[in-house]
Amino acid sequence: MTDFRHIIFDLDGTLVDSLPGISWSIDAAFADCGLPQPSCNVQNYLGPPIRSMLAAISGISDAARLDELEQAFRRSYDSEGWRRTTFRVGVPDLLSGLAAEGLNLFIATNKPEPVTRKILRELDIAGLFQEVACRGTQSSKAQLLTALLERRGLNPAECLMVGDTKEDSDAAAAAGIACKIVNPDFSEVVTL
Repeated sequence: MTDFRHIIFDLDGTLVDSLPGISWSIDAAFADCGLPQPSCNVQNYLGPPIRSMLAAISGISDAARLDELEQAFRRSYDSEGWRRTTFRVGVPDLLSGLAAEGLNLFIATNKPEPVTRKILRELDIAGLFQEVACRGTQSSKAQLLTALLERRGLNPAECLMVGDTKEDSDAAAAAGIACKIVNPDFSEVVTL
């Protein structure tokens, strides 16, 4: 049993493996924009918002060209790419166990809300979460997390952020809550 009452999960890389869909849609976006296929390991760029990822992978800094690339990615990902999302090993049992213990589960993600909801429904876990907070207008994950705590009136001492990136740990620190980072190679299930 955990000392925390509220567990806030990152989505991509923490609960789900979105790499296959993101990679597929990055390839589609590059092709649509007439760019050579990326030769890098996309997994090394996962975590930040997609626009930042695309800028880093492509080396494009021109805002209009980056807009075009991001729009091409979103067309691909929002229509088909998201369907390639799968659970990380052990996640369904982990979530069921935490819910059975009476813990309140939340999601705080950089992913846009419409596609996040599609993924959660498809994986049949949408009903396990008290709230799914998507970045939207917040300029950082730290702001997203802080707003979630304020909106829900959550005591930071009773909250745990579970994520997979430095951005997640930095956001938790900014919000004044504990954080656990899961193994990035998908070989280990988080335990609380």
